[in-house]
Amino acid sequence: MSQMIKNRYEFVYLFDAVNSNPNGDPDSGNAPRIDPQDGYGIVTDVCLKRKIRNYAQIVKENKRPNAIFIEHHGVLNEKIKEAHEAVKTKLKGEKGATREQVGLARQWMCNNYFDVRTFGAVMSTGENAGQVRGPVQISFSRSLDPVLPLDISITRMAVADAKDENSLNQTMGRKNLIPYGLYRCHGFVSANLAQDTGFNEDDLGLLWDSLKMMWEHDRSAARTGMAPRKLIVFKHQSVLGNAPAHQLFERVKIEKLIADSIPRSYDNYKVTVDESGLSGVEVMKLI
Repeated sequence: MSQMIKNRYEFVYLFDAVNSNPNGDPDSGNAPRIDPQDGYGIVTDVCLKRKIRNYAQIVKENKRPNAIFIEHHGVLNEKIKEAHEAVKTKLKGEKGATREQVGLARQWMCNNYFDVRTFGAVMSTGENAGQVRGPVQISFSRSLDPVLPLDISITRMAVADAKDENSLNQTMGRKNLIPYGLYRCHGFVSANLAQDTGFNEDDLGLLWDSLKMMWEHDRSAARTGMAPRKLIVFKHQSVLGNAPAHQLFERVKIEKLIADSIPRSYDNYKVTVDESGLSGVEVMKLI
């Protein structure tokens, strides 16, 4: 069994999108999410968590203790019920979700599901397994410059029914994308909360691997140009941390090489990290 993490972490994660839709907004016809006030692009935290879950599910083959609780088309209440069935023998067949049984079911879920002990979960939708506050939290990602959402018309040359075989009509469709956007995300890993969920060094390694490789296993017609660019990790020497997170994030500077230009690739930017004067914090450049 891997050891529990003993260090607090923060990280800055940069990824970009080339002719892709990094995160469609269902309230806007699946157009790329933008801040309507200034036109900057947005990617939600749940979007990135979904991709981390999917990568972990592939690598660990969805097997315990690294199974995924919130999976595509998964039935959450069935998994919560399974947790209660697993702990009943410890309670000598007691019926009903007593406080002790809820606590044991909660612990069973943490022990068996990677995403529960990583991101936390609300597990009171059926048989109550309590709530878990996860040690890993991820912010909304925001583009470094305004993005230009494009709504492109496409056509389908084939027909669906034989009766339309000789028809000249073509079915029209839409594709949403942005030409380019570099996004910045902030992440937090609490060693204090990890003690409660069991988030360990192996889980932390899987998190870093996911951020490096998850885009490779998320390709679709709308996301062919997604790539990780930087993963800068601040490792504290203590459980509670040695510096405020916002001050560490401010040390990561991203500048355009040509002012007032319209970026079209990652090469249009320069990323620097100010490591001077740091005390009790190690800078790890994992990408």
